[in-house]
Amino acid sequence: MRRRRSPCYLTAAARVRAGLLFPSKGETLADESEHVSGVAGRYASALYALASEQRQTAEVAAALGSLQRMITESADLQRLVRSPVFSAAEQAKALVALMAQAEIGGITANFVRLVASKRRLFALQDMIRDYNKLYDSARGLTRAEVTSAAPLSDAQIAELKEQLRGKAAGQDVELAVKVDPAIIGGLIVKLGSRMVDGSLRTKLNAIRTAMKEVG
Repeated sequence: MRRRRSPCYLTAAARVRAGLLFPSKGETLADESEHVSGVAGRYASALYALASEQRQTAEVAAALGSLQRMITESADLQRLVRSPVFSAAEQAKALVALMAQAEIGGITANFVRLVASKRRLFALQDMIRDYNKLYDSARGLTRAEVTSAAPLSDAQIAELKEQLRGKAAGQDVELAVKVDPAIIGGLIVKLGSRMVDGSLRTKLNAIRTAMKEVG
């Protein structure tokens, strides 16, 4: 009688196909600094292991980025992945068609089909986020989001990146900048999971709150 192999000794590809989605014994997919956990973290870790095994981490990251943009830009697609009203078959059929139009295939398409079959599409965007954490960590990259009241010049952006690099233990920083006049002045900076709100509106609100307490 042939002895069945333990899931611990399956390749990443075989574990994903089996729907196991857990790292094998002795295999390091993410250290604690990457903060991936729960259902989304397990799926993201399994996907990253498979992409690494096939030397396609960059391709998968790009495909996931395209998929994330599709979801962000479509209220109907957001409803499709989040609503329990749709069956797994309906979700998979719609997503397969959309991914084909966007030329998303291979590992990423297979992964999305698996997630749909497991009724976990509600966590798909969290899985994409956690995959990006693993991918960024492997490249020594930290992402930062900056909101300013007015557009920043190239010199200001370069200076800000240099300052944030010092806060990110010397890692390279990829900066996404958006403008929101409602904050009045200053900056709101999110570096990884850390938020630094230096906007003038926040300071004014704090002053107003303090004045009300005094009154």
